[in-house]
Amino acid sequence: MQKRVEEELRDGERFTINDLIWLPQRLTAALNIRVSFSWRATPDDAWNHGSITFTHEVDLRPDYSIRPPTKRKPTKAQQERELQGRLNQAWDHLRRNALYSVRDFFKAGGNGAEIPKTFQAVVDTHTRGLNNHSTKFWRE
Repeated sequence: MQKRVEEELRDGERFTINDLIWLPQRLTAALNIRVSFSWRATPDDAWNHGSITFTHEVDLRPDYSIRPPTKRKPTKAQQERELQGRLNQAWDHLRRNALYSVRDFFKAGGNGAEIPKTFQAVVDTHTRGLNNHSTKFWRE
């Protein structure tokens, strides 16, 4: 545990990531997550600031491999609740992966000036959704 604290303090001297990202009131299929960060090459340098916006278009087609189609058509309210639930899960997954991606970039010694302003998340070809590598912007 002490080693982890020392690592966090050492990283905090080089970079900080603002992880306070609020969930929008109403989600749509076009998701955007903006991650703000600060970095410096050495602890004596001035702080530089930047941000990256991760975008993702949620595939709303039904996935019958997870659940077979229902016999009765759900009401509009049920459809809306299900839609917002799916979008909420996708938004939270995108948010977590975006934060981890920026953190991993800096931990690997990356320079914040090389981070793009926007990045379109890469979807998994099998699931049509996000995976753990969808937001790695430095892989290109």
